[in-house]
Amino acid sequence: MKFLVYILAYPFLWLISKMPFPLFYFMSDCFYILLYRIVGYRKTTVRKNIKMTMPHLSEAEVLKIEKEFYKHLCDMFLEMIKTITISEKELKKRFTFTNLEIVIHAEQQNKSILLFCAHYANWEWMIILDQFIQHQGYAVYKKINNPYFDNLFRKIRSRFNTILIEMKEAIKIIRQNEMSKKHGIYAFISDQSPMIMHANYWQDFMGIEVPVFTGGEALCKKFDMIPMYLKVEYIKRGHYQATFVPLLSEGEKLKDIPNYEITHRFLQEVEKQIYESPSFYFWTHKRWKHQGKKPKNIK
Repeated sequence: MKFLVYILAYPFLWLISKMPFPLFYFMSDCFYILLYRIVGYRKTTVRKNIKMTMPHLSEAEVLKIEKEFYKHLCDMFLEMIKTITISEKELKKRFTFTNLEIVIHAEQQNKSILLFCAHYANWEWMIILDQFIQHQGYAVYKKINNPYFDNLFRKIRSRFNTILIEMKEAIKIIRQNEMSKKHGIYAFISDQSPMIMHANYWQDFMGIEVPVFTGGEALCKKFDMIPMYLKVEYIKRGHYQATFVPLLSEGEKLKDIPNYEITHRFLQEVEKQIYESPSFYFWTHKRWKHQGKKPKNIK
């Protein structure tokens, strides 16, 4: 059954990816009408999240953000499909980096980089980074249940030389690479909610105390990697720019940083970006579902 779904869907996905951009975004507008106005996909969750985290907004402001978010959600989903066939030249034009010199300087230190990323704007297109760097790029991801679609998305995300590694394999692969002096840039999307039973740290995020992932910081310290936040911004439809934000100040040493401080700084950067332009955050996730459920044994 999973294979049948795949073989029926793939030709359709391929045809979408080959569409010229004007037609491509017209299709996205049609999906928006279907997803938002007719189906109402997770509309209750989106509205609740926006109101919960930004209670100062009026109903009209919430509705405006909500509509803009769904339009962007449809764009981003189709842009992920576009990656099946988009050329390197086209992607470089549509996803740019403002300060690659920071990465180049870090590479010259012969150290790996841990790139903290968020579900903001279009995080999928950051795979073009491998065309600008010397280190090997790795993206840590969660496996899709359908093995055929999992294989497809692995191929899509590795088209420009990024290597995908499953979350459960990350520690082993990073350890092997570091022991072999094979330095890399490891991208972790770390802004969503872990299972409450596995959470060992809670932080105020958008005014609400929530459990957070700390695995990225733990790996960063264990292997003495350079921590950075990749701030991806929406410029205009189909165009994004990314800025590398160091999570250590000049002169700071990772070994001297208190536990969870890197995670705290990363989430502060994400929060600041959301407040600046809330429409481009991934509001469909139930990020704040554990509100008020913090175990008493965790400080």
